[in-house]
Amino acid sequence: MVEIRPDLAYRRLMMVNVVFYGFPGARDWVLIDSGIAGSAGAIREAAGMRFGEGNPPSSIVLTHGHFDHVGALEVLAEEWDVPVYAHPLEHPYLDGRRSYPPADPWVGGGSMALLSPLFPTRPIDVGARLQALPDDGTVPGMPEWCWMHTPGHSPGHVSLWREEDSSIIIGDAVVTTGQESAYEIAAQSPQMHGPPRYFTPDWQEAWASVRKLAALEPELIVTGHGHPMQGAEMRRALHKLADEFDSTAFPVDMRAM
Repeated sequence: MVEIRPDLAYRRLMMVNVVFYGFPGARDWVLIDSGIAGSAGAIREAAGMRFGEGNPPSSIVLTHGHFDHVGALEVLAEEWDVPVYAHPLEHPYLDGRRSYPPADPWVGGGSMALLSPLFPTRPIDVGARLQALPDDGTVPGMPEWCWMHTPGHSPGHVSLWREEDSSIIIGDAVVTTGQESAYEIAAQSPQMHGPPRYFTPDWQEAWASVRKLAALEPELIVTGHGHPMQGAEMRRALHKLADEFDSTAFPVDMRAM
């Protein structure tokens, strides 16, 4: 568990981050995303260390529904009996109705992209616990935070923004490691990247989402993959990504020449 704000911490589980909102020992807290399959025990352990054993969250909030962000969701949502909030456009992938499009192994970047057709795309089903994020932009259980629709990587992808300290829980709209490369995943050297290419179906929407995020001039970004980044250097890198997205983030066969 790594604390990045007094009320914000994350834990890396293999290739993905899980975020915990709430002060240590808080009675009410929120889990953001739920890792890969088999990570329920690690999430439960981390939550117990931060908030106390036997203290479930008030809710689970999802940035999106890809396999590496919902792997423990069915287990934890049933065990804790808490609502699961997501954008309505993600609901078909969370209530058993629809699979995501297959991964594209030819987007470039490394071995993880080539292996991506092996990654699960089938839906999960959290049943009646699934709820839509409120239309007014608020985030249940997270006062002072709002959700922003940041599609592209998935239809209903959202990022969470707190204006008070300019923090963004960004999901996979931007990541800080080259998720297409096994070496970069292992090295975890912080570097600004667009969303994981092999699972991103709409590159124009993804680009628009990065521009929207850069325009906020954040102080801290917490991404689904890679280390959090903050400060002026991070903002410069985020603006550079927004400006050069078509030549650096797009799949190799789509890049501007």
